[in-house]
Amino acid sequence: MKFALPACLLTPLTLGACAAQQQADAIAPHAPGFLYGLWHGFIFPVAWVVSLFAPNVAVYAVPNNGGWYDFGYFLGIVVFGVGARKTHVVTRDNIINVRARRID
Repeated sequence: MKFALPACLLTPLTLGACAAQQQADAIAPHAPGFLYGLWHGFIFPVAWVVSLFAPNVAVYAVPNNGGWYDFGYFLGIVVFGVGARKTHVVTRDNIINVRARRID
């Protein structure tokens, strides 16, 4: 118990030290941003199928501008793309009324 508090404080700091950092000038000014990420996420299913047969097609733009591209890509897939479709809705509207019979 004596070492629990220092371990709880030291673990996030140690893991945080492993996080990758990027220089500000490493991103090209014409790199895809949020809107391209949104578009690429939206067309992901088609781009993925095409990428299986065409080696010059990718489903993710590299290099991109980082977090904003990733956020747009995520929204494109989850909100506007594949994850937004309700393909199967389960409803229960049948009520079964069964009377139990006694078996002698």
